[in-house]
Amino acid sequence: MKVSYKSSGVNIPKAEDFVDKIKPLVKRTFNKSVLSGLGNFGAFFKPDLSKYKNPVFVSSVDGVGTKIKIAASLGIFDTVGEDLVNHCVNDIAVCGASPLFFLDYYSVGKLITANAVDIVKGLTRGCVANGCSLVGGETAEMPGLYQKDDFDLAGAIFGIVDKNNIVNYSRVKKGDIMIGIESSGLHTNGYSLVRKIFDNKAKLNKYYPDLNNKFGLELLKVHRSYFNLITILRSKFDVKSISHITGGGIEGNTKRVIPKDRKMKIDWTSWERPPIFSIIQKAGNVPESDMRRTFNLGIGMIFIVPESQADKVIGYLQKKKEKSSIIGSII
Repeated sequence: MKVSYKSSGVNIPKAEDFVDKIKPLVKRTFNKSVLSGLGNFGAFFKPDLSKYKNPVFVSSVDGVGTKIKIAASLGIFDTVGEDLVNHCVNDIAVCGASPLFFLDYYSVGKLITANAVDIVKGLTRGCVANGCSLVGGETAEMPGLYQKDDFDLAGAIFGIVDKNNIVNYSRVKKGDIMIGIESSGLHTNGYSLVRKIFDNKAKLNKYYPDLNNKFGLELLKVHRSYFNLITILRSKFDVKSISHITGGGIEGNTKRVIPKDRKMKIDWTSWERPPIFSIIQKAGNVPESDMRRTFNLGIGMIFIVPESQADKVIGYLQKKKEKSSIIGSII
């Protein structure tokens, strides 16, 4: 019996066809800083440094966790790419950086072109919305490592900030106020726990009046980008620190961006939790401590500002129809 690469589970012509299909999508994200098209061994990006006195590059890499299992179960693949871009953009935006370009890594057991194209649609949508270029990536078909329908998705973001504009959390002091901004749902964390509770397709497809939606579709709501909001608030107010609420919850993430000799006093009743969290907690009999450690509980981003500016920030956010709350203080 003759053995070929195709018979071992890797289909090179299909991969080449996939690349041809996504080239027009990816080119939508290009700007004048991108010096080469898709397909070279490396991506070339020449940033405009003229407006920076002391430019610093900021990078981050992440994934979307087991949210991809929900997407695969429901056959919806055009949201997780946008999740990934927004998550990574938020991670550098809280440092003060603006995104420049993005790279993705997509690994599968068997390449299904339509699904892969949908994932790239989400990636490009996220890049366009955040003003960054999708300059390259890797699609790996690995049948020996993944089952046929399994896949994983990760990405790396590269951004820039003037050194004098880096968010310096050492300025956080006693009395500063924590302002929480509404999340769009679970974002990209807590899905392993959710999948343990809602462990079949029937549960995912159940309609909940409180959600006005099927549970699975609510889970796939896109992780929000806060880049524009961060930029605006920093230009108008004295934002001392910013916390992106991902795995580890409100406390676990915010303690990373305050001085070690400071603590938080959080009022867990100061905002209304979206109903999806109550549904999860009740269905799985999840202890409150686990809920706080695992989920954002409806708060996707936290800004720490001086007490003297807190009411002005809240007032501004209300004018912008941005749902926010004073959720605690620094002690």
